[in-house]
Amino acid sequence: MPPIVQLGHPALRQRSLPYDGQLNSGELSAFIALMRRVMHAAPGVGLAAPQLGVPLQLAVMEDHFDADPEISDVRQRHPLPFAAVLNPEYTPLGPEMAEFYEGCLSFNGYQGVVPRYRAVSLAYTDVAGAPVERTFEGWQARIVQHETDHLHGTVYVDKVLTRSLCSNAEYLRRWASPSIGEARQALGF
Repeated sequence: MPPIVQLGHPALRQRSLPYDGQLNSGELSAFIALMRRVMHAAPGVGLAAPQLGVPLQLAVMEDHFDADPEISDVRQRHPLPFAAVLNPEYTPLGPEMAEFYEGCLSFNGYQGVVPRYRAVSLAYTDVAGAPVERTFEGWQARIVQHETDHLHGTVYVDKVLTRSLCSNAEYLRRWASPSIGEARQALGF
């Protein structure tokens, strides 16, 4: 499988090209299947084409990880069925934000608290070429925003509350509680 490019790779900092048929349907299906395998192997809940060094506005998302019920409740984390989205654009559905730790397969080994809109509307094109508009809330909205940001050259560290940034080991040892209150107090963010 191809490697996931890491922070510092130029593909992560450029606005991706809109998808307008650069791949035929067979190539597109094969690339989406490859992205899904890479995402699962990482493991992750989303992957954008630039993370494989391909500057196209294409992302895949899927979240079926078992999470502690208390964490799932606080973070509004519910299963997200597999979706492949072309040319996605999100619009906030109100001003309400949520702050939680998140990580990125392209900044492997670290997590940080990122403020994200609690609910968004996502307009995109599906693999059949049809326009779609869907609403996402909670953790699903976080995934949508994270992956769409990748397509615009934004990595979560551009939005992270920097004092919250920590290694995965420190996160698991100290801050993996349902909310970020304890981390906020101890780290001063």
